[in-house]
Formats: sequence, structure tokens, C-alpha cells
Amino acid sequence: MGHLDHATFGWLTPVLSYAMASIGAALGLRCTVRALGTSGRSRRNWLLTAASAIGTGIWTMHFVAMLGFGVTGTDIRYDVPFTLLSLLVAMLVVGAGVFTVGYSRDRSRALLIGGLTTGLGVASMHYLGMAALRLHGTVAYDPLLVTVSVVIAVVAATAALWAALNIRSPGAVALASLVMGAAVSSMHYTGMLAVGVEVVPSGSELPGATVMQFIFPLAVGLGSYLFLTSAFVALSPPAREHPAARVNLPSGDHAERPATAPAP
Repeated sequence: MGHLDHATFGWLTPVLSYAMASIGAALGLRCTVRALGTSGRSRRNWLLTAASAIGTGIWTMHFVAMLGFGVTGTDIRYDVPFTLLSLLVAMLVVGAGVFTVGYSRDRSRALLIGGLTTGLGVASMHYLGMAALRLHGTVAYDPLLVTVSVVIAVVAATAALWAALNIRSPGAVALASLVMGAAVSSMHYTGMLAVGVEVVPSGSELPGATVMQFIFPLAVGLGSYLFLTSAFVALSPPAREHPAARVNLPSGDHAERPATAPAP
């Protein structure tokens, strides 16, 4: 059994991965809040931005954490198509959850369906990313810890969607984002604790790309996307500053209305 090291660079990769998850969650929540205060094409665009931010944050968190993953006795490579597929899955399932919340008129049903779908999708992203690993040996999983990691993913996703529906103030969003970052990180490292590797020494060349050839540049690019999008959202005026905005929320939602509404 090969010795697994989940932090070959010390606390650097766990801290950076947590930061990526938290930034993605914060940006996604703010975009969802903006979406619920608008309608039509504007709502769709804000929800798309929210989905891309949360999905990117989760994926970047996973692979930044994987920068610190090593196994004694074997090199590690990554299958490029599987890695890109895991990113696509993250975007699609988070999008499904966010749009469910953004357009459903039944909050309880939206949270149930959206949280379950998004949580299972996040877990799928994680294990697809792990399936992209190429090493000299075989990878096995502890079924109990895998189950625990999936439960954490579903609970974290449901909590994120609940926060998107109920939290409005920037301070509360920031706090919720830190909690979400911790939840996503916990899901990742629980899933990693489930991993066991039986190393089979071999002199053959491993297929795939090294972490510095592919994972690191892609993670840097997506991290830059998060920061640039955060700047755009911060500089974008809220809906109440646009007198032409019309709010058409599902029943029970509370929206920001223009400060100077025309008299009936």
C-alpha cells in the first residue's frame, strides 16, 4: 500500500483551495441575490454567472487541493478529457440547482430537488476528477467514507441554495460563503480519506499530463476568472439603481424595488 500525502506543500494547498471554494460561493450567492431582484434576460444572465462562479470555485478547490496530493512509489498524471469532463459536470449540475431556485415558485421543492441534484453533481465532479488520476497501481475506496462525502456534498449544496434564497446583506453572504467553503473542503478531504492506493512498481511511462503541465495552468486561469468576475459584480450597480427594472419573483420572495416608483 502506497503512502498517501494530501499536503505535500504543507498548509499552502489546503488554505488556497479553501479560499477558492469560499470566493466561488460568495460570488455565486451575490449573483443569485442579484438574479432574484430582476426578471427576464437579466435574471438568466445573473444565474448563469452564479452557476459558473460556484462550479468554477468547487472545481478549482478540488484541483488546487490535488496539487498537494502525492503517493510514495509512483508518479501521478492526469487524463485531460476526464479532467475537463469533471469541470463540465460541476458547471452543469450547479447550474441546474441555481436555475431551480431562481425560477421555482415552491421554495421547499426547489431546495429539495436543487440541493440533491447539485450535491450529487458535486460528488460526481470529485470522483470524476479522481478517475482522471493515472499512476502505477490501483485505486480503491472505503465505501463508508465515500457515502459520508456524498452526504456532506448534498447538505452543503442545500445549505448554499437556502442561503441564496434567504440571505441578502453582504456581511451575511460573506459569512455563509466561509461556511460553504469549509463544507466543500470537508467533502473533498473526506473523499480523499476514502482513497487507498496499491502501488505496483513499473518503469513504463504513464499516460496523461503532469500537474504542472495541465492542472496548475488551468487552476490559475479559472482562479483569475473568479477574481475578475468578482470585480465586475462589485462594480455593477444593484437593480434598484436601474429605474426600468421590473421585478417578477416567485411568490414568497422579497425583491429590491426601485427607490422612486411611479405613482399608480
